[in-house]
Amino acid sequence: MKGYIQIYTGNGKGKTTAALGLALRGAGAGLQVFVGQFLKQGPYSEIKALSLFENVTVEQFGMGKFVRGMPSEDEKAAARKGYARLCGILKANAHDLVIVDEGNVAVTCQLLTENELLGFMDLKPDNVELVITGRDASAAVITRADLVTEMKEIKHYYHQGVTARKGIEK
Repeated sequence: MKGYIQIYTGNGKGKTTAALGLALRGAGAGLQVFVGQFLKQGPYSEIKALSLFENVTVEQFGMGKFVRGMPSEDEKAAARKGYARLCGILKANAHDLVIVDEGNVAVTCQLLTENELLGFMDLKPDNVELVITGRDASAAVITRADLVTEMKEIKHYYHQGVTARKGIEK
């Protein structure tokens, strides 16, 4: 089966959720799934759920907090580890679906360069489906992708002071 490159971007809610929904679908179909998450760290509910599948691997490459200003050395080191790991995953060609969660944001926060993200796309074997999430996808990333979905915020209860709720946003 030919694999394509999908980008989920935009300022609306649902980019990671859509990608992890695809991971769930792939897992149910028996695909080997790898999810690499930049910037994130911790036991999110969806990660707990995906751990129930033997054919899904999730690794987090973040410090579990927003990057403010220039990234710290620890944040850079976590991203470097993630970049190397994801390159190895794509080169090994042992997964059918590879998700690079918050890949676009890693570029915006200067944890990765745009060329490194484009490099992930170039490393993708023909049979692998590659999904990259995160707001602010660059024009070059959008051009290189086969499918681009933009999540657009129309209204969000976050603006009324509602924080992330267990099982819904985390």
